[in-house]
Amino acid sequence: MLPTNTRPLARLVLLSLLITFIAARLVTILVALHRMPDIYLHVRGTHIHHLNYGIFLLAGLGAYLVFRDSTEPVAPAAAIVYGIGLGLTFDEFGMWLHLSGDYWQRGSFDAIIVLAAVLGLAGFAPPLPRWRPRQFAAAVMTAGAAAAFFLLLAGSFRLAARAERDMTPPAVPAPASEPADPES
Repeated sequence: MLPTNTRPLARLVLLSLLITFIAARLVTILVALHRMPDIYLHVRGTHIHHLNYGIFLLAGLGAYLVFRDSTEPVAPAAAIVYGIGLGLTFDEFGMWLHLSGDYWQRGSFDAIIVLAAVLGLAGFAPPLPRWRPRQFAAAVMTAGAAAAFFLLLAGSFRLAARAERDMTPPAVPAPASEPADPES
């Protein structure tokens, strides 16, 4: 699926994505159960969600990859940072999809599963000419899962738009202007 020399990088991305996702969920559970101190960043009473850290990591890594010397191979550290950024960002995917404060949304799990499946295929599948029927079946099932995920995503956007429209109060007409005083 990927060139042979990049498959180890896909495996590093997959590993760091899964470790970051599990660590983020574990820390959240421990903080919620008061088994760990609140280590979240708050700025003037606003909780800074860890998806922001992931976005900054992805943006910084993107800048590094765009502006680096293209004759040098991509460092494994870049793959690890990419996986961490994906893990932090997609751990809260449900929150940025639905724009609500509920951390425990299924959308985050679905997104991580789709990412892990695609990275798993990229990192472990043999080159396309050597695929056997079971690899084609796995690729078709992964593509089907990704398609279902994106269809559900589109449905979520429609639901969010409808909910926003239903929550928007109707416009209040402006009061009619008073008639001019004939005596003035």
